[in-house]
Amino acid sequence: MRPSGFLGAAQFLTRIPIHLRSAPDLTASVPWFPVVGAVIGMAVGGVSAGMAHLVPAAVAASIAVLFGVMLTGAFHEDGLADTADALGGWSPQQRREILKDSRHGSYGVAALTGSIVLRTVCVASLGPAAAFGGLVAAHTLGRGAAVAAMGTAPPVPTDGLGADYTRTLSRRGAVLGVVAALALSTLAVGWWIAPIAIASGLSAVLVVVGARRAFEGVSGDILGAVEQVVECMVLIVVSGLA
Repeated sequence: MRPSGFLGAAQFLTRIPIHLRSAPDLTASVPWFPVVGAVIGMAVGGVSAGMAHLVPAAVAASIAVLFGVMLTGAFHEDGLADTADALGGWSPQQRREILKDSRHGSYGVAALTGSIVLRTVCVASLGPAAAFGGLVAAHTLGRGAAVAAMGTAPPVPTDGLGADYTRTLSRRGAVLGVVAALALSTLAVGWWIAPIAIASGLSAVLVVVGARRAFEGVSGDILGAVEQVVECMVLIVVSGLA
């Protein structure tokens, strides 16, 4: 994992104005996705924990989750919405065509809003410390699951940024990304990582298996859906453990 890859990953995954001397090598940046996820999680968790001392828990959770959406430019939420809309197609080819449409239909809007509401409710149910740790783990493992999907699932048989980098990501890079995600999440939640990792892994596998059947592979939008599903699953498990 080259250190320069961190800045490339941060530029790709966030709306932070990072100016690099040359275009980032996203293949080298992909293993850094979970590390950037941890930084995003700390920022969102910090907002949640800080606001919890000033306003009711539900308000603090709403502000924190929406801050995360703003920080990332709704990057993964958009992928979830596109994937949900595309599942309404009748064939893999038709679903892939719908996936390319930037407009959101009823399924997409329902999935996007459902993700935001679910995460907000989960965070609101937690104390400041548990919310901070849970959000760090959620954002870290969400990106780690996307990296794992890129390293194990075939890309959709069409061109696209996500499919292109799925083709070029090495198995070593994928392993490094997953290991980083598990290590950083363990620091955030301690022994809770065991049930969280199991639930996250199962949910990611279900999304990837469904994507292979529905789309014949994974794309950038589907990777966004993987991230969102895992992020939600982590917060669900944390809320139950807490």
